[in-house]
Amino acid sequence: MSSVPTPHISAKLGEIAKTVLMPGDPLRAQFIAENYLTDVKCFNKVRNMLGFTGKYGDKEVSVMGGGMGMPSVGIYTYELFNFYGVESIIRIGTAGAIADNVDLRNVVLGVGACTNSNYASQYKLPGTFAPIANYELVKCAQETAEKMGIKAVVGNILSSDDFYSDDSEALLKWKKMGILAVEMEAAALYMNAARAGKKALCMLTISDCPFKGTSLSSDERQSGFTDMMKIALEIA
Repeated sequence: MSSVPTPHISAKLGEIAKTVLMPGDPLRAQFIAENYLTDVKCFNKVRNMLGFTGKYGDKEVSVMGGGMGMPSVGIYTYELFNFYGVESIIRIGTAGAIADNVDLRNVVLGVGACTNSNYASQYKLPGTFAPIANYELVKCAQETAEKMGIKAVVGNILSSDDFYSDDSEALLKWKKMGILAVEMEAAALYMNAARAGKKALCMLTISDCPFKGTSLSSDERQSGFTDMMKIALEIA
């Protein structure tokens, strides 16, 4: 097993903060670093998966892309937790709404992450593992959202291995189980955090509502999620 730098992260020890905000899109990581942080230094450009460390007020914070899907975020979060001493990773991503009470630009806090992935099989557990967020991070995010006057919907989400599903009824089946929204990374993040004894939270902004036929543009997805970014930075 490699130490640092890793095959995917070129940072040296000490260049990454204890808390990392992780959007899927590396350009969103760059946007956050350039618009919200000071004294910014880029610590990673490997595979263009940009990573930056800077200051938010008097706090040191890192922000780094995680890519799309559980294999990608699984690699980056594993290396951050196990090789770079990162204690908390807050995923700040996009999601499709499933529940009727969730709409475009709403912020969702994923307490649990159901999944159709086989990611947990590597642990050879004698049962089914339930990937969950760190309670302290969830509580802090919810309280911070309330203070900022931002609606944050808290509940169960779905981490899916497929974006284009051959099962046209799949989301309806999850909807009847009370799932709020679907994304593609949280379950792997939560499992990696659990295995490493670290903290994780998936915070999402709704970018599309499949059952309502509404969606945001690609530009809006990249830079239009200021509410979620502000909450994440405050609790980092």
